[in-house]
Order: sequence, then structure tokens, then C-alpha cells
Amino acid sequence: MDANRSFAAALSARIGLTGVVLALLGAGGAALGVLPPRLGFLLFGPTGLLLGPVALVLGIVGLARTGPASGRAGRPQAIRGTALGALLFGVVATLAIPGRQVPVINDITTNFADPPLFEVAARDIGRPLPYPGESFATQQRAAYPKVAPIVILAPPAQAFERVKSAVRGLGLEIVHEDASAGRLEARATSRIFRFVDDVAIRVRPTGQGSMIDVRSRSRDGRGDFGVNAKRIEALAEAIRAAR
Repeated sequence: MDANRSFAAALSARIGLTGVVLALLGAGGAALGVLPPRLGFLLFGPTGLLLGPVALVLGIVGLARTGPASGRAGRPQAIRGTALGALLFGVVATLAIPGRQVPVINDITTNFADPPLFEVAARDIGRPLPYPGESFATQQRAAYPKVAPIVILAPPAQAFERVKSAVRGLGLEIVHEDASAGRLEARATSRIFRFVDDVAIRVRPTGQGSMIDVRSRSRDGRGDFGVNAKRIEALAEAIRAAR
């Protein structure tokens, strides 16, 4: 390397470009099914995006060392590294913000005492999927007080049809349904990383209507950024609005 060229400037450009390439490779590979979801996310996040702050800091150092009065070469590389680092850091910050306001849990239900069971999902994964228990319930109560059993003035058969309509309306894939038992399982797949969330719904008679319990669980990760609670709330709204 030219002794008159800023090492920080050159390194920032290389690290920034490497981060962008890895992030695009991870996201694109997972979206196209070329890479497994976890590997795609690993390239996108910890490996790719976390290079952003490094490139940003080195780029700023490079800019300082290649000012007009310094006489040192490498300012274009410093600008490139700073821009790429800022881009990656901005993506990290944007993705991290939703997770700061919600608990690190990934299994949400309307009924803590008797949550709906996952049967199809358990077979797919190859192990039982019991509800995690009171530790999750305590955090859910505090963070998502609106998540509760859905009670409607409709007989179970009609309620079940409204459930199916709501599930399809939200773009979920129904993988199992048993109208006589009032049970339905569905699946949501994220667009980019192809992460799967499983949804179990149970319809039971209550008084002159029906009570609908929902459970939504993410297969990957310890937290879900509040996605499962939002899904249950959206389902409740759609079920109540369906006719």
C-alpha cells in the first residue's frame, strides 16, 4: 500500500463493502431458498451488519486523516467506507428498535391455563411444543394486556368458519383443520428469511356463543419483536369483524 495513503480509509472501504456483500448474500440466499434461514440470517446480521459500525468508525478516522491539509491519499475510500458503514449501521438500528420495547419471548397465547396445542408443528419439528409456563405468561401480561380469549355471539360451527376466513385474510397457510373438534393450525412464513411462525386456534362453545383461543409461536429465535402478539390481535379483530 502507498505509504502516503490512509490505512484506515482503505480498510473502512473494504470492511464496508464486505459487510454489504454478506448482508445481501444472506438475505437474498434465504429469500430464494438457496441458504437455510438461520445461515442466511447469520450472514445478514452478526456477520454482515455488525461490520457497519467498524467501517463507519474507520471511515471517520480516514476522513480526518485525509483532509485537504493532510496531503494524504485515500479520501474517496474514506467517503465510501463511511457511507457503507452508515448504511449498515442504520439498518441494524432500524431492525433493533422494535425489539427494545417488547419482552424476549416467542410464544404468545390467549389462554395461559389451557393454551391450544401444536400437533402438526410438533410433528414437523420432531418434538413436543409445550407452553413455556409462568415466566412467559408474566411477561406477556405486562407487555400485551389486550391479548385475551376471543368471545363472539356465534355458534361454534359459524365461529370456526369466521376463524378460517380471518386466517386466510391475514395470509396465513392453513395446515390442518378439524371443524368437529374446533381445531385449526396455520403457518406464517416471513418473506425474506423464511422464518416460520406456527399458529394454533381452538373454538369451544360458551354460553350462547363461542370462545376462541389462539396461540402463536416462532420456531426460531428467543424473541419475536412482538410479531406473535400483533398477529393474535389482528386475528381477533378480523374474527369479530367477519360475518
